[in-house]
Amino acid sequence: MTGILDDINGSVQKGREKSVSDLIVAALEDGVSARSILEEAMLPAMDTVGGKFKSGELFIPHVLMAAKAMKAGMAQLRPYLVASDVKPKGTVVLGTVKGDLHDIGKNLVKMMMEGKGLDVVDLGVDVSAEKFVSAALENGAAVIGCSALLTTTMPEMKKVVELIKSENLSEKIKVMIGGAPVTQQYCDAINADIYTPDAASAAEAAFSAIV
Repeated sequence: MTGILDDINGSVQKGREKSVSDLIVAALEDGVSARSILEEAMLPAMDTVGGKFKSGELFIPHVLMAAKAMKAGMAQLRPYLVASDVKPKGTVVLGTVKGDLHDIGKNLVKMMMEGKGLDVVDLGVDVSAEKFVSAALENGAAVIGCSALLTTTMPEMKKVVELIKSENLSEKIKVMIGGAPVTQQYCDAINADIYTPDAASAAEAAFSAIV
């Protein structure tokens, strides 16, 4: 069965949505389990894409194409995964902080996290600290991911960290921050748990924090 899994892997990496869909249908008809397709072909493909993005071999348009192919494949596999009780690795609540309406970076992070097999609750933009925390509790999320593109909105990240601490949730929920103006130094200054400089690193760090 390795051949068709290799083909699915390659098609995801190249962002060929139709090819991914057709190959998944063929694989399922040949008796390949949905779990095998996910864990042996699709997730490794996104790992490869993430690694190449970090090293500069691939650029954002390529990553977006691969993520779309991954999403198309997941839409086909989901009913089979649910039926066989294959659950996501964990849940991340993601959003752009209050006062900030930028979402391109956040959306890329979401795609990369989903490519890691994580369930992502996307709160969108202009998200308050209270909304981040309540959504994390409602969805059983182990990680809150806060994005900011404006230096003026970065203090909102500190509010999320402080709210997590005041609610005694620090052991249960980790706060990850990122965005163009954000640095490791700022992460340390506000006592956030995780800083990552790019989407692929964010996905890896969230996965490591959960699994």
